[in-house]
Amino acid sequence: MRLLRLLKIIFVVLRFGLDEFLLAHSRTRWLLVPINLLLFARDTSAPRAVRLRHALENLGPIFVKFGQMLSTRRDLIPVDIADGLAKLQDQVPPFPSAQAVALLEATYNKKLNEVFRSFEEIPIASASVAQVHFAVLPNGREVAIKILRPGIARVIAHDIALLDICASLIERWWEDGRRLKPRKVVEEFEKHLHNELDLMREASSASQLKRNFANSKLLLVPEIYWDWCTDEVMVMERMKGLPVNHVDALRAAGIDLPTLAANGVEIFYTQVFRDGFFHADMHPGNVQVDADGRYIALDFGIMGTLTDSDKHYLAQNFIAFFRRDYKRVAEVHIESGWAPAATRVDELEAAIRAVCEPIFDRPLREVSFGRVLLRLFQTSRQFGIEVQPQLVLLQKTLLNIEGLGLQLDPELDLWKTAKPWLERWMSEQIGWRGFLNALKIEAPHYAILLPQLPRLLYQTLNEKPGVQIANVLRELVAQQKQINQLVILVALILFGFSVLYFIRG
Repeated sequence: MRLLRLLKIIFVVLRFGLDEFLLAHSRTRWLLVPINLLLFARDTSAPRAVRLRHALENLGPIFVKFGQMLSTRRDLIPVDIADGLAKLQDQVPPFPSAQAVALLEATYNKKLNEVFRSFEEIPIASASVAQVHFAVLPNGREVAIKILRPGIARVIAHDIALLDICASLIERWWEDGRRLKPRKVVEEFEKHLHNELDLMREASSASQLKRNFANSKLLLVPEIYWDWCTDEVMVMERMKGLPVNHVDALRAAGIDLPTLAANGVEIFYTQVFRDGFFHADMHPGNVQVDADGRYIALDFGIMGTLTDSDKHYLAQNFIAFFRRDYKRVAEVHIESGWAPAATRVDELEAAIRAVCEPIFDRPLREVSFGRVLLRLFQTSRQFGIEVQPQLVLLQKTLLNIEGLGLQLDPELDLWKTAKPWLERWMSEQIGWRGFLNALKIEAPHYAILLPQLPRLLYQTLNEKPGVQIANVLRELVAQQKQINQLVILVALILFGFSVLYFIRG
């Protein structure tokens, strides 16, 4: 099975002239001549990016998905290939409905009509690893059922192994192979694919996002019906809306497109900076709009997460960027460890200014985030800045936001829309509200720590006798002073609130 699959891959590679990627090395370039003579019928006149895209489409859904993911890694691949792969479509032929029915009946150990009041056998959507059918639960609720493709795990395991072989060859024989790190790309792709194969994981992501946006006037997330969910089947609320890229239909439905575009920006920044948990696959097929102008999020297989540290440094970067404070942008890169400590601030500042300054005061239709990110990646390589793996999905999502915003409102000013929200968020993080929130979080820790101080002191003195005792005592005294200062500050704040309450009362 794997041998036949490998032979097909080799045939497709040769048919579309992709051997030039492997044989571009000076030691193997001579092999191109006999290959071209043997395969005289092949047409290699099309650009290499076009030929690569057609080859992935011929190899099947897993390779198509790999191409889609690879198109977001503009830090690793040439721009022409990234642009070409970005054109890959999500439409994949569905698997037979009889297989979907058989899988559901095996999952529930019941006949389908005993599980659902009705079931639409023709799928409404089909993707690389799953397809979606509409149904109605016994209680009358309309649902969407996501079903994994039968045997997809085995297919993915085989294809990943072959992709790794191809990546190894590229890394060894292509001149740019080592710099582009193809095996690392395959490893990252495998991780995301395995996450998508666990529909319970996807259901929990949807549930978390719904909780984050509970009672939101901007975003709707379908409810998950856990009693019907398994690793291979996810049952969720059926959402009814218009695809976000059907602009004429949205306009005819009375949707305010500029407001919709601005709301999309706010949703993005809320997910990233408030929650550190964001939908990372926001292409038009996964986003709808309801009759009230609220976004509807679908397909939660790819979600991004950020730590508090990532959020803090990102927010500082964005705010400094919006203020055109390029020196601060450079300083934040160095402080965060994203740039080497020996980097000269003035040189990095000048390079960032050259990339960013031309895009300000322009509507979205005149700005390409793709080009901006590409130039930033080039600057990163120049200064030895390593691309942060946790930010790759964020970069991908930014490109999705650009595409959606451009379709909805070409005059949208992303900077003016985002800047007030970010400044408000930062004031809540580092102002008095931020202090109170941090205090609320740390209070249980101090409540546990304070009674333990005498015992900890005794243990420490026994473990570190002699000359070290003085140093230990000094450390403990300093810690106690900090705790005392905190207690006094909390008391003053509470007293101030009491006085305000008394005066207003």
